[in-house]
Formats: sequence, C-alpha cells, structure tokens
Amino acid sequence: MSFLEHLEELRSRLIRAAIAIGIGFGVCVAFGERVFSIFAAPITKLLPKNSSLVFTSLPDPFFVYLKVAFITGIFLALPYVLYQVWLFVRPGLLEKEKKLAVPFIVVSTLLFYLGAVFAYFIVFPAAFQFFLSYETAELKPMISIKDYVSLVMLLMLAFGVVFETPIVIVVLGLLGVVDSSLLKKGRRYFIVLAFIIAAILTPTPDVINQTLMAIPLIIFYELGIYLLRVIEKKRKRDEASTEAENGE
Repeated sequence: MSFLEHLEELRSRLIRAAIAIGIGFGVCVAFGERVFSIFAAPITKLLPKNSSLVFTSLPDPFFVYLKVAFITGIFLALPYVLYQVWLFVRPGLLEKEKKLAVPFIVVSTLLFYLGAVFAYFIVFPAAFQFFLSYETAELKPMISIKDYVSLVMLLMLAFGVVFETPIVIVVLGLLGVVDSSLLKKGRRYFIVLAFIIAAILTPTPDVINQTLMAIPLIIFYELGIYLLRVIEKKRKRDEASTEAENGE
C-alpha cells in the first residue's frame, strides 16, 4: 500500500469514527439534563447545605450541556472508534495477530472506561474535598458549572488515556516502533515521567492525588512490557516454526 493509499485509508477511518461520535453526541443531547446530573454528583454531594453550582453568563448552561454531551458521546462511541483504529493498523500485522481484533477492542474499551470510573469514584472525592476544605466563615464556595465541567472532563479523559498505556505499548511494539528491552531500559525515566505527568494533570498540589495517577501509569507501563515480551516470544516461535517448515 502506497503512502497516498495509507492517507486515504486514514481519512476513511477518521470519517467513520467522527460519524459514530456524532451519533453518540445526539443521543446524549436528548438526555442532557440527566447526563449532566451524573457528572455534577461528585461535587454536589460535598457542597454545603443550600449550595449549588452556578453560572455567570446566560449562555453557560447551554454550552456546558453541549460539551458534556460531546465528551459523553465520545465515551459511547469509543468501541467503534477503536475498531476503526484496529482496521487501519491491521494490514501491517501477521495473520495470527489479526485475530486479536476482538480482544483489542474489548480490553481497550474496558481500560478506558476503568480509568474514567477510577477518576470519578476515587480521584474526584479526594480532590474536591481538598479544595472545599479551604471554606471558612469568610470564604464560601461558588463553583461555576463551566469551570467544573472542564476540570471533570479533563481528568476523566486523562485517566482514561493513562489506563490505555499497555495497549499503546503493545500496538507500538507490533508496529516495530519499540520493543520490550528498550522499554525496560527506560523504566527509571518513565517512573520520573509518570510523576511529572501526574503533577501536571491532577487538580490538587498534594502528593496523595498525584500518586493516585502516577501509580496506575507505572503499573500499566509494566503490564505493557510484560504483554509485549509475551508477544515477542510467540512471534519468534512462529518465525522459527515457519523457517523449519520451509527448510523441509
């Protein structure tokens, strides 16, 4: 397949993924109020009595609902989007590796959702409790829905991507970009990088919340190395078997 054919294939996959996201967006718009209440729950449970989220300009609720619907649409369309990614990568793989399509899509989707759920149930309560602990008689929280939704969406997407680390490593390994030995040599640098990423993405300056992101990132990095090593060993056995058959 030529370079231009690769570009055309990529264009086709991107269009299909965009259509799937558009459908998910439409569904979420139809249930906008319910979807927003789910996203608002982590903070509303912690707010003082008779307090609520506020909006500081008239268009804010409208655009916030659209933003929530769009991001949630991506969540819903994720399995199909990952399927399109697989179809784009598949031509460069061995026949046996192509059979990994279903496990790839299922595991990738579950890991992304797991990352978002981890942020929602573990990170958000700790982070929001930390921020609200600064409330005093002189300082009362008035949280903008615009700022809140931006923060929540960023963190859910960030943790979703972090939990995809082993899948990214395996795909890069299958494409020949990295191998397990290279990743093992870079382990110490990745640990430092994991905490730097956590410090940038987590909303609070405390070590606890930064560690909540860094630890899963490091664990999934190690898992990615292990999976890639298993695939490399299997590929070598298959190549040796093929050479032996050809020699006969």
